[in-house]
Amino acid sequence: MLGKVIAISSAVSITLLIALLQNTTPSTIGPLGILLVFILMYVSVLGALTFLLCGGSRIIGYVALSFGISKVGNLTLNRSYYFCSIIALAPVMLVAMQSVGEITFYDVSLVTIFTILGCVYVSKRVTK
Repeated sequence: MLGKVIAISSAVSITLLIALLQNTTPSTIGPLGILLVFILMYVSVLGALTFLLCGGSRIIGYVALSFGISKVGNLTLNRSYYFCSIIALAPVMLVAMQSVGEITFYDVSLVTIFTILGCVYVSKRVTK
């Protein structure tokens, strides 16, 4: 069920984002429209990363199993979703920071540290 919800919401958000970016400009859309753009970006990246992380985990599990390594655990879709809910925020933050000024190495490193700390927190809090 979660997979269907993620797939549908990602497809709808990508469609709306493309339509919004093709038909409006930042000056005509207003502040709520710009917020909508960032929310749609987040949902789109979240869906894509969730399926990539879950699928990549399964592929790594199959490859490890073919080499005789059986201790590699596959990430479930729920667990992938939790991790990607943190990871998907990083590109949105970087685009938002770029829209108000230039991005420096310091900014990228702070976003990276934030993302790593969020993933560590999720890994400690979420049960397998």
